[in-house]
Amino acid sequence: VQLMESGGDSVQSGGSLRLSCHASEFTYMGYCMAWFRQTPGKEREGVALIDTDGISDYADSVKGRFTISQDNAKNLLYLQMSSLKPEDTAMYYCAAGRCLPVHERGGSISPAEFDYWGQGTRVTVSS
Repeated sequence: VQLMESGGDSVQSGGSLRLSCHASEFTYMGYCMAWFRQTPGKEREGVALIDTDGISDYADSVKGRFTISQDNAKNLLYLQMSSLKPEDTAMYYCAAGRCLPVHERGGSISPAEFDYWGQGTRVTVSS
């Protein structure tokens, strides 16, 4: 299983980016997919999740600004990011795993729920 992210870039505050994650030797069907981000010295933070029913969940810090979606036919996962802030600067990772459906979830999106990870794509937001 290989997950490969793309779309990271340097943008100014208030800008937008769309990240993509392509899976090879793998199908998203039956897997929960998520985006995480990490900055040096900090734990990996769950940003957005989409469950096997296509229901999404978001960290409070990105609600209303980020949208997760997927194209199962193309094995692509997306993260549309808008109104970007300097604090969104991080390495962004996509992940796949067997997680609880959104309606059964509580709390944050945990890396422990995910088995497969990409190598990351860097997002830098300047003020």
